Amino acid sequence: MKLLIVVENLVMDGVKRASTVLGNALASQADVTYYSLAHPRSFYRLQAPLVVAPHPVDDQILNYFGDAPLQKYAIQITDLITFLRVGQYDSVILPGGLLTSFAPAIKASLPRLNVIAWMHNNVETYLYQYYVHMQKEFKTGLIAADAVVTLTASDLEGYSRFNPHTVKIYNPLTLNAAGHRADLRYHTIAFTGRIDIQHKGIDYLLALARQLPDDWQISMAGKGTPSAMATFDQLLTDLNVQDRIIYRGALKDEALRQHYQQASIFVMTSRWEGMPLVMGEAMALGLPVAAMTNTGSAEYLQGGRYGVLTPAHDVIGLWHGMQPLMADLSLREAYAQRSLQRAKAFSLPKIIRAWQGLLNRSYLPQVTVSEGASWEAQREG
Repeated sequence: MKLLIVVENLVMDGVKRASTVLGNALASQADVTYYSLAHPRSFYRLQAPLVVAPHPVDDQILNYFGDAPLQKYAIQITDLITFLRVGQYDSVILPGGLLTSFAPAIKASLPRLNVIAWMHNNVETYLYQYYVHMQKEFKTGLIAADAVVTLTASDLEGYSRFNPHTVKIYNPLTLNAAGHRADLRYHTIAFTGRIDIQHKGIDYLLALARQLPDDWQISMAGKGTPSAMATFDQLLTDLNVQDRIIYRGALKDEALRQHYQQASIFVMTSRWEGMPLVMGEAMALGLPVAAMTNTGSAEYLQGGRYGVLTPAHDVIGLWHGMQPLMADLSLREAYAQRSLQRAKAFSLPKIIRAWQGLLNRSYLPQVTVSEGASWEAQREG
């Protein structure tokens, strides 16, 4: 099987991270190629060839959220279709809204090609925030795709409005946690995410830091645009929490693993999420999780079964939810076991089996791949 995974670029980003983890895993079983619209500045290690579009786009545009994508990317769409035709690919994966908008043109030229749209954020965010200026093209792309992959039960329902061949397949764990566990005795709370004030709720996180006792700190892994970092620095000063924050910058591999291991709780303050990879990483290392509610955290924590789930946009509510964990090591150990149990649902072999079924077109409409049932069992059942 020949598979092409298309990305806008390969900078540090959850969509690109999930795409490379999936592609690297599939590369041992299929002929996988990555295709980037921009010149590579790959933050991630690739175990399959990388091809750059003949007419690359501006590599400073991390994700395109503008209007008229079919006009502005016309030459790139033509290049991609030519590459798919000449390479005689069997399937192509299109992550996110911009690439999904290319699906009708690809299907018109290559009707037998298996075109898979991969949605990494919730349907409301994509339709009414990120891709509001290309909403028509995005919806048409969803309709044209042979299958749409979503990450949560909420989005399985939401995206099914546009395509009956919508499935839910979790993103795989993106950090090797084998033999590694968090040391829950540290008075450190881990946060991992892009420094994006609104999306990741960095303002909420720093407001939370103000509530911490003097012997607790928040360790932050991630980076942002220059303007976001300037706002972050200003917030640190305005809230007077410089001594409560350990800012580590962008981390990966061993450094990221140590970030989790040297913490006792993982916290998430995002206003919205698809299904954040970082929460799975933290759970796989046995970190108790406390998070404000969004569709991604609700899916991970299953209504509070696997972690502390608190109301959205409520810093004091999150603080009250975390206090028992901070005060009681035995409670942290109990929630660590819940995290480890939940992390089993995101094991790479399970996820790869699901994608193999999809790439082989052996799926049914609205198939769900989740905890407690394999792809094969659900397909046969």
